[in-house]
Amino acid sequence: MSACVPTRTDPPPPEPGRTGAPPPHGPPPGTGRRRFPIAGADFSASISVFLIALPLSLGIALATGAPLQAGLVAAAVGGIVVGRLGGAPLQVSGPAAGLTVVTADLIQQYGWRVTCAITVLAGFAQLGLSALRVARSALAVSPAIVHGMLAGIGVTIALAQLHIVLGGTPQSSAVDNVRALPAQLADLHGDALSVSLLTIALLLLWPRLRGRPGRLLRKIPAALAAVAVATSFAVVAGLQLPRVDLPSWSSHALPQMPEGPVLGLIAAVLTITLVGSVESLLSAVAVDKLVAARTAPSVRIPRARLDRELAGQGAANVVSGSLGGLPITGVAVRSSANVAAGAVSRNSATLHGLWIVLAALLLVPVLDLIPLAALAALVMVVGVQMVNITHLRTVRRNREMLVYAATLAAVVGTGVLEGVAIGIAVAVSVALHRLTRTRITDEERDGIHRVRVRGQLTFLAVPRLSRTLGQVPPGATCVVELDGSFMDHAAYEALHDWQTAHQSQGGSVEFTGRAGGRISEPAVDSPGSHGCCRPWTAWRNHHCEDRSEATAARTLTDALRSFQRDTAPLVREELARLAREGQRPSQLFLTCTDSRLVTSMITASGPGDLFTVRNMGNLVPLPGAGGGDDSVAAAIEYAVEVLEVESITICGHSGCAAMQSLLSTGPVGVRPGEAPAAPATPLRRWLKHAQPSLERMRDGQGPEVRLSGREVLDPAEQLCLTNVVQQLEHLRAQEAVARRLAEGRLTLHGMYFHVGEAQAYLLSTTAESAQPADLGGPGFEVVFHRVPPAASSLVRTGG
Repeated sequence: MSACVPTRTDPPPPEPGRTGAPPPHGPPPGTGRRRFPIAGADFSASISVFLIALPLSLGIALATGAPLQAGLVAAAVGGIVVGRLGGAPLQVSGPAAGLTVVTADLIQQYGWRVTCAITVLAGFAQLGLSALRVARSALAVSPAIVHGMLAGIGVTIALAQLHIVLGGTPQSSAVDNVRALPAQLADLHGDALSVSLLTIALLLLWPRLRGRPGRLLRKIPAALAAVAVATSFAVVAGLQLPRVDLPSWSSHALPQMPEGPVLGLIAAVLTITLVGSVESLLSAVAVDKLVAARTAPSVRIPRARLDRELAGQGAANVVSGSLGGLPITGVAVRSSANVAAGAVSRNSATLHGLWIVLAALLLVPVLDLIPLAALAALVMVVGVQMVNITHLRTVRRNREMLVYAATLAAVVGTGVLEGVAIGIAVAVSVALHRLTRTRITDEERDGIHRVRVRGQLTFLAVPRLSRTLGQVPPGATCVVELDGSFMDHAAYEALHDWQTAHQSQGGSVEFTGRAGGRISEPAVDSPGSHGCCRPWTAWRNHHCEDRSEATAARTLTDALRSFQRDTAPLVREELARLAREGQRPSQLFLTCTDSRLVTSMITASGPGDLFTVRNMGNLVPLPGAGGGDDSVAAAIEYAVEVLEVESITICGHSGCAAMQSLLSTGPVGVRPGEAPAAPATPLRRWLKHAQPSLERMRDGQGPEVRLSGREVLDPAEQLCLTNVVQQLEHLRAQEAVARRLAEGRLTLHGMYFHVGEAQAYLLSTTAESAQPADLGGPGFEVVFHRVPPAASSLVRTGG
């Protein structure tokens, strides 16, 4: 089956932490004994992370101005110490781009040996914070501030490394680097520039390699490939460039007692502590999300214990600083690679630290060949990637662009600690402004006064509220529409007093929410009641006895007016952008016409995200099939060839009327006992495209199709599941789809949505998946896996 996930059912499941069944002559299952104490998945994952960490550790050390050995020390200590003591089993720690600017400033101000002592003190501070169990408090920082801080650090890193890429020397600050850039551009060094451009080109193009050779080459991390190729080019071409120079470990610099102003040293310790702690904890939360979304290997990974993780980071910083290493923090890039490589325990991070130690001891002659320009180009790309476009869109959607921009500019212009403080001040100011900003309007139409209150009602808005309510004539009918999540006591008293006075003068008052419903109305209609059918209200099936055209027209009109009043102002800017730029959906979503399937709700998508095709039974007619309906094939061709979607999803659902009709009428609409006849109705003619699904289920063709976690309820549900798998095969038969799959540029997904459970089940396939005949043997199944709830979102950090 082209879309199935093969799972053998005969052998017993592997033990936790293992990648396969016990060997034939090994200990019997259930004894808990294993031939090797480290799982093979952890071993292979540690190699992948090591290959990423080695060049990045050297590059970050270069960017800070520290001895290059300091990056290797920090990487080794981060892997071994945090790997053993930390609270996030799959997080990988080491030197990170997020602390590069801070460390560079400290080295310039106090020197390298004092910076090592500051790192030790920051580690003790982290241990103290862990003992106070305040790790969760770090997550209370506004995401706009965190993203702005990381983006500001990324800009600062990129500006500094750009000078080395061009063959020069970076200045002491981001502002000075900008000022010196024209002179640097006028004095380019061809050898350094050529090596840097080659490194950047490989970093950007390596993940985009296509075909079978590309898939094999992509197994090598892009960072390692770029630095290795650039180094080989420099050696073969005989270029005279500054290169990595690792002196003897016997002369490695160790920390000395801090000297300087006490307040300055305290500020330095706090900066390392706060920035490193926040970055590590956010990365740990992000790793939890990645692990929850991973489908294989099926090993239970405990969630991160943040206070223990903070203690592990503190211990690692104490050790790293004492050994002359850079400050350490959790690194999202390496952690993501660790999860993607299939790691199942903390052993992978520990092993990666051991490989760093071996490389530092045995590969010094090889490392000394690396041009500094290649490392600078690598770190510059990392810095640019820290200005994350996805984060920008999220910040803009949540109307926090001012906080983001202020934090970014302040970090670049003043420093990390000062920039974060300025960002917090701006965030507090914006929050207070929103809290006190309340729009109050009065509109009279058809003798009814509508007072609309937009925003939070606090005592600051009471004077304007009282003035507006005072303009309502005595005895008039008034509707007060409250759109806000907060009302303090002063505002409540003002509304209540005015309501009492107005009603005493013969007037009527009704309070409504933004959707137009009365605030005092019950959540569920009482038996025998008959109110107005408001669409979308509490997602109820609201059956009215009065189904006249006038009622239907009035309901539609009310719904459209509600949209124009409430929703249109919120989406107008986004729709205007889509109108200018055109549609760029990432996915074609083919599903049934059933009114209970709200695709945007199920997929958490918005305007412009999905190119949707709906038909009875979510069918894909085979090419050349009779019937004269090419609308589905046309939509698929347009989505693949013109819109260049990255994936196609076929979504079936429970209670599908098309599948129930197919079961009740038999093959192609022929009732049992009747002679075959040509399909007479459009529905029967259309359902012939689902005939292969029915035959597949009844004849037992191919592997069994089932749900994970529970049994299939009845034949109708079995047919719904089988139909999704069959239609995926029909989809593969489309010429445009087959071509894109062969190129590795398209992914197919099968999905089943159970309406009553509000539960999605997902079945995925890629261009590399086997053909249907390859998975038809005994012992294989086609499984729809239950989709779990999402964890918190990934905060991408550098390095």
